[in-house]
Amino acid sequence: MKEVLFATGNPSKIERFSKGLYNKGIKVIALKDINTKIDIEENGQNAIENALIKARAYAKVVNIPVFAMDDTLYLENVPTEKQPGMYVRRVNGKRLSDEEMIKHYIELVKKYGVNGKLNCKWIYGIAVISNGKESTYSWNRDNFYMVDKPSNIINPGYPLNSISVDKKLNKYYTDMTEEDKVLTQETEDDVIEFISNCINNK
Repeated sequence: MKEVLFATGNPSKIERFSKGLYNKGIKVIALKDINTKIDIEENGQNAIENALIKARAYAKVVNIPVFAMDDTLYLENVPTEKQPGMYVRRVNGKRLSDEEMIKHYIELVKKYGVNGKLNCKWIYGIAVISNGKESTYSWNRDNFYMVDKPSNIINPGYPLNSISVDKKLNKYYTDMTEEDKVLTQETEDDVIEFISNCINNK
């Protein structure tokens, strides 16, 4: 089985792609598995640029393919200066804990949302480096809104899932089953296929 390093310390992100890639014959290795920590300045202008910065840094220290991802968040009706963009977890220079993130975004929903709801869009970027070749992929998701009342469940590393509700199922992301994810096309098969093809040099 081939191996790929996912350049993230976020356990929820690791879980997000591990099963799909495993089914493609690729085992995802986490940063904790290589005992190497690199200080990286993520100063790109968008999700793709930041993903490339992270992937390049780790590609220099391991001998297996590497992939990294980043994301940006857009909130409807929220002023530009308050848009999270690439700094979803960082507000006014401070890195927020999961609990602080939930509190901060609930406040935005209460201020700028309508009837306790705020439409949102995630824009994702992934960069894969395999055998010296760089490949990138971007996609977005706008099939959800945030609410001002959190779920009782918190996904470590993905705290906003506790206040994000799927528009189709009217269900918190934290409460969605595997069947729900299939119904709402949350499997991200296209992303898995992209990473797999890069690693297999297709």
